[in-house]
Amino acid sequence: MVYGTALTVVVLAALYCGFATRRYEATGTLQVQSESSDAMGLESLMSSASGATDPLEANINLQTQANILQSDTLALSTVETLHMEETRDFQPHWNPVGWLLGLFTPSGVKDMPGASLENSPQRRQAALSVFQRNLNVKPVSGTRLIEINYLNPDPMLAAAVVNTLMKGLVDYTFQTRYTATNQASEWLSGQLSELRQQSEDLQTKVVDLQRQSGVYSMGTTDAQGREQAYSGVLDELQQATLALTQAEQSRILKGAIAHAAETGDAEMLSGLAGNSVGINSQSMSNSLALIQSLRQQEATQQAALQEAEAKYGSSYPKIVELRGNIAGLEHSIHQEVERLKERAKSDFAVAVQTEANTRSQYEQAKQQAAKLNDKAIEYAIVRQEADESRGLYEDLLKRLKEAGVLEGLKSSNITVVDPGRSPAMPKRPNVPLNMAISLGAGLFLGGLGALLVDTLDSKINTITEVEDIVGQRLLGATPLTDIVATTGPDSLASIKDPHSTYTESLRAIRTGLLLTGGMPEHGGRVILVTSSIASEGKTTFSSNLAVILAQANRKVLLVDMDLRRGHLHRRLGVPNRQGLSELLAGQELRDHIGSLLPDLPQCHALLAGATSPNPSELLEFGIGKCIEEWRKNYDFIILDGPPVLPVTDAVLVNPLADITLLLTRVRLTERPQLRQSYRTLTEGTKHYIGVVLNGLRPSDDSYYGYYGYRKNVYNYSEDDNAKRS
Repeated sequence: MVYGTALTVVVLAALYCGFATRRYEATGTLQVQSESSDAMGLESLMSSASGATDPLEANINLQTQANILQSDTLALSTVETLHMEETRDFQPHWNPVGWLLGLFTPSGVKDMPGASLENSPQRRQAALSVFQRNLNVKPVSGTRLIEINYLNPDPMLAAAVVNTLMKGLVDYTFQTRYTATNQASEWLSGQLSELRQQSEDLQTKVVDLQRQSGVYSMGTTDAQGREQAYSGVLDELQQATLALTQAEQSRILKGAIAHAAETGDAEMLSGLAGNSVGINSQSMSNSLALIQSLRQQEATQQAALQEAEAKYGSSYPKIVELRGNIAGLEHSIHQEVERLKERAKSDFAVAVQTEANTRSQYEQAKQQAAKLNDKAIEYAIVRQEADESRGLYEDLLKRLKEAGVLEGLKSSNITVVDPGRSPAMPKRPNVPLNMAISLGAGLFLGGLGALLVDTLDSKINTITEVEDIVGQRLLGATPLTDIVATTGPDSLASIKDPHSTYTESLRAIRTGLLLTGGMPEHGGRVILVTSSIASEGKTTFSSNLAVILAQANRKVLLVDMDLRRGHLHRRLGVPNRQGLSELLAGQELRDHIGSLLPDLPQCHALLAGATSPNPSELLEFGIGKCIEEWRKNYDFIILDGPPVLPVTDAVLVNPLADITLLLTRVRLTERPQLRQSYRTLTEGTKHYIGVVLNGLRPSDDSYYGYYGYRKNVYNYSEDDNAKRS
């Protein structure tokens, strides 16, 4: 099965390669470049700088272009341009699968006569199916290249299809970009007038807000690039802030002088003389300076007094003078402090009032500045809007002018790297590849089929199977015989070819029979030969076994016990004369037992005789007496019985036999049949039941495993013996 299936598949592949249409494959290569920055797309309206290319976006773009190449639009355009419907590929072909599916599929709309390909659904679908089946478009991994392949019996047409597809893709991308640019230009033209009016309105509003805010531009910029401007309100706020600061300082200082004067502490007042810068009153400053001077003189006199007392004592006249001077200075300081106290109260009150007035003016200036700030914020916002609006207007106006130039440019990011060229050799069929695949597929399918058949096969195929079923070793196994004659002595392999493997296997079985059990005490041994079903070789086996036993100087009787369909007379080539059926019926017979072969007078045969209407009853009541009679005259009585399963004759005779041989044939007897036959024969039986496997082929593994060789090297003729002697 394996070899046959492999050979069939290889032959079919060879026939396909011999009769299949030669198809040529043309190949072209495109390069998809990154999007150019001069295209007037929506993404480039706000910025003319192109960013870094995203690898994912580039891959998506490449796949998109590949899908466009496989689109129905380009396919139909190519078919119409090259008139491909007139070629052999696009002509209708009868398809049995499609015809069968059409029986169960509702028919669609019929094509109108004379309609174009685009308006003919049936033609369009058929053309697209053929075109797409022969087209192969694939992006080259890791590059920006797209490879286009097309198969066709005409190499020139295959190349033309590839080139037409590439040209169609270039035209499609250009038309797409041109249409997008044209639409953007028309849209910009409609928006520019409204945008210009909006920009002018914003500029007018900026001027009004600038006038209302009181902020005047000086037309210059500072070091940081900011525009310099002047505002009177802010100037007043700055002056009010400075005045408030000075009033607070004056109030604090005069408050301190008033406090010191109130306490009468001359030392403190003397210390305040150094901070009289913020004091507006000249008299206050002079008083503080006078107190400070008197304090210094007092300190000098005190130092001189202490020095004189330490040097001259307390009664020294100079000391009295010094004490008088000190007392006069203290009196002057006290008087000046009293005068300063009144002036300090008056100046502090004036400073407090001045601070309150200055603060009021500051708050008013601050409120005006806050109002100015709100207007300035609104002014800044409106000015920014005006600048942005004007910038957008100018940018769109520039784009609009560029669009007029782009509309006339035929730019595309598709570049043809390799155009489609006419191939020299056909792509299909690939004979070496097809033959290799067919051989592998044939071996695989054959092995699969053989495994399936072996799994489903229930017939006997090996010696191991037989031994597993019956639970004992085989008595023997016989191979197929090469004898082709069907009748006469030449049909017996033991006579025609005594040194054949078949004959040697019978001798091995004879040896096993002689060693199995002993001879009965009175008379010969009865051997019943039967099988599970018909056609398992019982008659051939029985005839040759009888000859082999007779050749061992044994007196043998071969009895055809199949009273229904006896075959022994056909095997021996003699007429079916009176035999066992007449003997069991009680008829007096003469010479009913004859010699099987002239050269073996000790081997006799008894035919079945006429067909009996009740063979089971005849055997049950008469065969026992016959067997007892035969035992007296023969060493071996071989009963060629009918099969076990179809009839019960062999089962009835089985208890009367000394040995029962159950034949089973390779590739004919099924395992359940053998199991049932063996169980039937062994139930209630004590004698030996031997199993013989018949019909082994030299190619079977069991043959080699049983005999140890595939060819009988000892099978030599008498001439060979003479030569050896």
